[in-house]
Amino acid sequence: MLNSLKLSLDQRKVDGLLRQRRLLDSPQAEHIVANNQHFLSFCSNDYLGLANHHDLIATMQSAAQASGVGSGASNLITGHHRYHDNLEKQLAKFVHMPAALLFSTGYMANIGVISALMGRNDAVFADKLNHACLNDGAFLSRAAFHRFPHNDVVALEELLKTSTAKHKLIAADAVFSMDGDMAPLPEYLSLCEKYDAYLYVDDAHGFGVLGEHGQGTLNHFKLKSPRIIMMATLGKAAGVAGAFVAGEQVVIEYLIQKANSYVYSTPAPPALSATLSASVNLIEHGDHLRSHLRTLIAYLKDNLNCRKWQLMPSDTAVQPLVVGGNHEALALSEYLQSCGVLVPAIRPPTVPVGTSRLRISLSAAHSIEDIQKLIKVLHQAETLL
Repeated sequence: MLNSLKLSLDQRKVDGLLRQRRLLDSPQAEHIVANNQHFLSFCSNDYLGLANHHDLIATMQSAAQASGVGSGASNLITGHHRYHDNLEKQLAKFVHMPAALLFSTGYMANIGVISALMGRNDAVFADKLNHACLNDGAFLSRAAFHRFPHNDVVALEELLKTSTAKHKLIAADAVFSMDGDMAPLPEYLSLCEKYDAYLYVDDAHGFGVLGEHGQGTLNHFKLKSPRIIMMATLGKAAGVAGAFVAGEQVVIEYLIQKANSYVYSTPAPPALSATLSASVNLIEHGDHLRSHLRTLIAYLKDNLNCRKWQLMPSDTAVQPLVVGGNHEALALSEYLQSCGVLVPAIRPPTVPVGTSRLRISLSAAHSIEDIQKLIKVLHQAETLL
């Protein structure tokens, strides 16, 4: 087996698909120290620049003094702390949902929710570009699993129309993490009402950034329905860690009983929830941060004029620059690193073959000068590579 593993790793290297970790020696921010080098970073999902916010650091220090550094037991034993409970109520109120439930990660939330709500006689309908954890949740549920072309409402309706499943669930990213575009959620909700289905929305990259006061993509589209269940991560725009699921009270109560990734896990330390409560307050009062972020997005789109590479159409903080081949994307990323700019190369299977890209992630912590430097080195790279 060990020899087989080595051969597989060697082949990944030949194909330009070998992934490597960077060693960070600084807080997550727009300027970081990684692998002992200083970089201007466009890698982070810290869209509002809260991961190193002084108020959140102070809150975590204080909360750790009050609650300790570990939860000690699963939620259903003695692990559910007052800080956890307060945050769940705060998040439900913030996104205008009846109830919310915390999970340790977005991955655990998605596999837990879908596998708990769906079963052998049910069907899950998923966008082909969904995050892997949505697919894994569907596989674990043992429901019939149908994938439709990206954002294709017509193809989705054809699948729903012919389905005889007892329960039907449409699962989709709200903002697609590698393309930066949004799902047509209003059309999906209409299909749910027409074909008696439910809509599960992964708002990992919209929560905190889109909608009124950062309430997320559902608010952006002004959608509200008992057929909607939403998930959002708390390690991106919220700047800390974890995830939550929000929906009808009966859904949340059922998940407390049946979502294995919730029932059989020790929750995150209470101090994280106290810190996230402070983070949600910053998000709610962070319209100036979202305004600055929109300015940065517009500036990049208006001033980056590459002929060899294509900036995909996105109005979100995720701005993908499609390069094509694996080795070409790696070469471009490495050139930028030599200039002190860090942008990750994203390759298959994360994205389709032939669409390897640089994934530019913008943050409210960036300045216009930071965007200007990025544009300058990309234009230089185009003449050299």
